[in-house]
Amino acid sequence: MTGQGIVSAPSYSCGLVLAQIMQRSFMKYIASLIAYLTQEKTVSRNVFVLFKFVGFLVALIALYSVIFHLIMLKEGRDFSWLTGCYWTLTVMTTLGFGDITFHTDLGKLFTMFVLVSGVLFLLIILPFTFIQFFYVPWLEAQSQATTLRELPAETRGHVIITHFDPIAINLIKKLKQYGYQYVLVSSDQQENTELRDQGYRVVLGDLGDPRTFELVRVAQAALVVVTNDDVMATSIAFTVRSISETVPIVANADMEHSIDILAFAGSTYVFEFMRILGISLGRKTLGVSRGTNVIGEFDQLIIAEAPVQGTRLEGQTLAEIRLREKTGITVVGIWERGEFQLARPEIPIKPSMILVLAGSEQQLRRYEQEYCAHLRDHENTAPVLVIGGGRVGLAAVEALKEHGISYRIIEKRAGFVKDNEHHIHGNAADIKTLHQAGIREARSVIITTHDDPINIYLTIYCRQLRPDIQIISRATMEQAVSKLHKAGADLVMSYSTMSANAIINLLKPDEVLTVAEGLIIFRAPVSTALVNTTLAENQIRALTGCSVIAINSNGQLVLSPDPFLPLQADEELILIGTVEAERKFLDDFGRVSRTVS
Repeated sequence: MTGQGIVSAPSYSCGLVLAQIMQRSFMKYIASLIAYLTQEKTVSRNVFVLFKFVGFLVALIALYSVIFHLIMLKEGRDFSWLTGCYWTLTVMTTLGFGDITFHTDLGKLFTMFVLVSGVLFLLIILPFTFIQFFYVPWLEAQSQATTLRELPAETRGHVIITHFDPIAINLIKKLKQYGYQYVLVSSDQQENTELRDQGYRVVLGDLGDPRTFELVRVAQAALVVVTNDDVMATSIAFTVRSISETVPIVANADMEHSIDILAFAGSTYVFEFMRILGISLGRKTLGVSRGTNVIGEFDQLIIAEAPVQGTRLEGQTLAEIRLREKTGITVVGIWERGEFQLARPEIPIKPSMILVLAGSEQQLRRYEQEYCAHLRDHENTAPVLVIGGGRVGLAAVEALKEHGISYRIIEKRAGFVKDNEHHIHGNAADIKTLHQAGIREARSVIITTHDDPINIYLTIYCRQLRPDIQIISRATMEQAVSKLHKAGADLVMSYSTMSANAIINLLKPDEVLTVAEGLIIFRAPVSTALVNTTLAENQIRALTGCSVIAINSNGQLVLSPDPFLPLQADEELILIGTVEAERKFLDDFGRVSRTVS
């Protein structure tokens, strides 16, 4: 019994505390509902109308009961007043038990009148009145009571996002991966409720009201991300800057002329993501990226992509080309149709592959001179087809023009087609339009429409027509990337991923850098488990999927480190790998805190 008492007392105490907490929460919730129903003028007026209608029904039932009593007395029968109410309700609700009926025509006529009025008032008007004037306000009151309107005063180091779009979806996913707090600010109650139901952390507030940003602790935030339209983004940046002069603001400009305006309004970083995407797509075209295409820089370390097609690397293995011995460059991994794999010496190099290289600028130039100096003559004249003449397509053309590459733009909207030899008016799904544009001799196709299903459709179509052609496609949502690769695209760039990566890289540029779809560079100090071991011994690549591409030793960055030199406790590793590989490394060899200071 004593033992049971020792165990049950804490349980009873915890249960009591939990019950008290739940009771206080419930009372607070009820109080907020009542406050909303009474303080909101429209809601309180609606509830008053409902009560008036209910009062009318009560009076009507009382009146019918009195008339019932009088008619029954005329027929020589006497019933109690309670029986009168009972008869009235059974007739008005059409239940009609039949245990009490009139014998005279007057009574029957009165019964029919009560029945019709009951159908009208109880079965038609009352439900609609209840829904409109009570149920809907009650739902709104519940939503208002549970709506988050401010963050705790101690909140700091968080990211504030002012617009929910594909960029925000991808950015939130990456923020969660790296342990950053975030909050979405929505000015629409319905959107706020929907986002909250989907599991997002969202605050309701007017984006033009400084008080909204004060409540989300903008002065203590790590970053404010504004991807609204240019006019709204300018207003938001100006409002935020009036509260805090130091918080970094990232804005997306839809139009080129908006870049300066957003900067004047207080934006710290202004990106034109659509244009950046288009130029990146253009630079991945054969002939432009024949050598190396830089995708990231980490101190003096440069990460680049190098397409294999057309180079002297085709058909050999990494061991045979002796790339590191000849150029000093490190092959980090290989992309093939969206799949990333670690570089192994025995892997045969295929034309469809893209090498991910890490090294200095001099080493990259040496690689280009050694393996990519030659160009096929026909590639100087073979055109590149750009499907879509919008902002992304025109930006891709900029990159092609810069390198003197012939191009054809296919656009079905007449207003976007210029009257010259480079523009083809028509539907890219039409074989005649593709033949007119030169699909037979084209070296590459760049698909730039904003609709992912259309891009998948066109990718399959172009791959059927030209199995050997290079297909580069844009994806709006990250989920479409794998589908486009399966459809036959050689290279895919996601608008949402590219934009989110650029924003993430601003948070801690010296700690982590996202360079491609799921491929990141990160720092990690040499943990106890790695001290005095060599890279050849600890097998970091084999065990985790991460590659050590440099070592920071006493402030000096050692590129392509010797795998047989022992690691020291004061050194720092620079690694590259996928997000999953990074997580595996941190679990196996020591996790690094990513708390925002």
